[in-house]
Amino acid sequence: MGYADELFDLTDRVVLITGGSRGLGREMARAAAACGADVVVASRDRDACAAVACEIEEATGRTAMPYGVHVGRWDELPGLVDAVYERFGRIDGLINNAGMSPLYDSLGSVTEKLFDAVVNVNLKGPFRLSALVGERMVAAGRGSIVNVSSTGSIRPTPAILPYAAAKAGLNSLTEGLAKAFGSSVRVNTLMAGPFATGATADWDRSALEVGVRPHALQRIGEPVEVVGAMLYLISDASAYTTGATLRVDGGMP
Repeated sequence: MGYADELFDLTDRVVLITGGSRGLGREMARAAAACGADVVVASRDRDACAAVACEIEEATGRTAMPYGVHVGRWDELPGLVDAVYERFGRIDGLINNAGMSPLYDSLGSVTEKLFDAVVNVNLKGPFRLSALVGERMVAAGRGSIVNVSSTGSIRPTPAILPYAAAKAGLNSLTEGLAKAFGSSVRVNTLMAGPFATGATADWDRSALEVGVRPHALQRIGEPVEVVGAMLYLISDASAYTTGATLRVDGGMP
């Protein structure tokens, strides 16, 4: 191996990615496996997870475990963690990537059900999963947790307020968890900007392209472009980085 290969090497580690069947999560799962990790691809759609897991195994030769779970449902998360530990005996990396930001017509039209669903997936689930996995990581003496947030958490717009508020909570959660699980477990935020994923498929593409013109790169990101930041945070390359926020947003002003 060259120096960079060793720095980002994930050989024989186990990485769990929520929202791993599509978009940024899919690229993260593929990249972790390409760097030597066995991966757990988790999302609500188990069939989609199985398809991605099959792709990963064929492409990398690593083990990819699909698991169907609703991250926003507190009671389903212990089963996910137990299943991974039963299969692999450990979790070395957790990427809390699952998220949702449903569209609404106006602030007054936002229902309690919609608001709670957004908070459950984007904040409550990552808290519960981090608590379950993080305490086991501490007992094992090592681990890395990456919370995937959004630039909407620091630049909220009227169209995404429940989502922005939940992601802002996730940013805060990162700093608290880093202190709770230090000194052996690192917890960081990967703050993503606008990417061309299924989550943005229903957005007005022309309006989105106009919106990113003030960004330094003046374009929307492609999902694969999140990989470098993720690998840095999940690997030993970031051994002295915890409680931090890494923005991957094309230079948002």
